[in-house]
Amino acid sequence: MTSEQPITIQTVNLKKTYVMGDTEVHALDDVSFKIRQGEMTAIIGQSGSGKSTLMNILGCLDRPTSGMYYLDNQNVAQMSDNQLATIRNKNIGFVFQSFNLLPRMSALENVELPLLYAGLAHAKDKAREALVRVGLGERYNHEPNQMSGGQRQRVAVARALVTNPTMVLADEPTGNLDSKTTNEIMDLFHELNAQGVTLLIVTHEPEIANYCKRSLKMRDGKIIEDTAPVE
Repeated sequence: MTSEQPITIQTVNLKKTYVMGDTEVHALDDVSFKIRQGEMTAIIGQSGSGKSTLMNILGCLDRPTSGMYYLDNQNVAQMSDNQLATIRNKNIGFVFQSFNLLPRMSALENVELPLLYAGLAHAKDKAREALVRVGLGERYNHEPNQMSGGQRQRVAVARALVTNPTMVLADEPTGNLDSKTTNEIMDLFHELNAQGVTLLIVTHEPEIANYCKRSLKMRDGKIIEDTAPVE
């Protein structure tokens, strides 16, 4: 990753504080970093480290208490709920541990959904293209219960890609998969990253973080280690 690549994500002194009775809990404590277009980055930490809070803010599912978060040079930290919903739909692709597929819909219909919500044309064609991209071109009429865990996660990845987002944010994407299928999904992420997709993978597993070119290690709401490549 070269310094000439545009900056996709920049956080500046992000803080997230929860008040619990008389106690303040600093879930994020002065977090600053940059991620350039095309990076594949792990956010790693144990339960309580702040990685889930950070993921929610990066995914525009929550706002920081203070600080700034720029996505494609837009400061989204203080946007309205409607603005954040638009950013989520257009700029961010989500992949979840539990797949989050609608069980009575086919793979094609599940992948179409973000396009339909956005009112975009040619939804079926784009959904088919996304399924082909993740190696499921022959399975688009199958429902989730007719697929393996790995295939369901590929459908979820296709859904994340179908809007051509700025980044794909994957939350413990291999948590429900066996080791063989985990390797297949991480290999797929590598292929997508080689095509220029910016990937953030939230995990507590060092083995998953090792697949990534860069890791941000969190503890007690802070980034304690950044293995960014030397530029």
